[in-house]
Amino acid sequence: MGLSDELLNSDKKDKIVVDCCTMLEKQIESKSGLSGMALKTAFAALKGVKPGYIPYVVEQLLPQCFTAIDPIWNEGVQKGDPVEYMTTSSDRTADALLSVTDERVKKTKRQIVRGTYERFRGSAKQHVEEAVPELAKVISKYTN
Repeated sequence: MGLSDELLNSDKKDKIVVDCCTMLEKQIESKSGLSGMALKTAFAALKGVKPGYIPYVVEQLLPQCFTAIDPIWNEGVQKGDPVEYMTTSSDRTADALLSVTDERVKKTKRQIVRGTYERFRGSAKQHVEEAVPELAKVISKYTN
C-alpha cells in the first residue's frame, strides 16, 4: 500500500492538509534575512490569490507528492525508521517533491504562481530539504 492510499482516505486527508499547511507556515516564518523577507512576501502573494488557495494546492499536490516519495519512505520502513531515513535522504526527497511541483507549475495558467515559483526555484531545494524532517514527522503521525 502506498502513502497516497494509506494517508489520503477521508479520515486522514483533511488533518494532513492542515498539518502540511501549518508546517509550511512555520518553515516560511523561520526564514530570516533578505531572502527570508522575499520568501515571506511571495508566500503572502500566493495566499492572496484567493481564500483557501494554499490548502487547496496542498490537497491537490499530496497524491503526487506521496507517490514520488513512496520509494524513499518504504526504504526507511525496511530499515526500521522511515522518519530518520527520509531525513537523511533529504536531498533525494527534495528532488522527488520538486519534480512534482515543477510539473504542476508547467500546467498552471496563473501567472503570479508561475512567476513566483520560477523566481524562487533556484533556492527551493535548500528550503525543501530543510522541511523534510517536519514532513517526515507529519507522515509518521498518520501512518500505522
